[in-house]
Parts: sequence; C-alpha cells; structure tokens
Amino acid sequence: MAKTNFQYEKRQKELEKKKKKEEKLKRKADKGTVDEVTGELIADESDEDSETAADTPPDATPGSIAAS
Repeated sequence: MAKTNFQYEKRQKELEKKKKKEEKLKRKADKGTVDEVTGELIADESDEDSETAADTPPDATPGSIAAS
C-alpha cells in the first residue's frame, strides 16, 4: 500500500489558509483601510462619527422616557 504524502497535504492546508486570509483582508479593505503589514483595520474618524450617530435616534436623550 502506498504511503500518504503528508508534506503535500500540509502544503495544501497552508495554501488554503493563506488564500482565506487574503480574502478576509480584501473584504476588510472594501469596508475601510487595512494596514498591509499587520492586517489590522484602520477606522476612519468620519466612519466612527456616523456609527455613533446611527446608534442614537436624533430626538432621544439618555435617561428620558418617550411620551406616548
């Protein structure tokens, strides 16, 4: 019976991981800026402002109860 070529299988797994990581970085790059060295997402200040504004309704204040 033939022996399994473990090095080939290991290389295929490494290539698959590398491809998956590159695809993930590409998706992140589409959303915002990605640091090429670390792969970290760098958030723009304008994006942060829009996110906090979207979380809070314009007429709601913390601690207030809506009158119905």
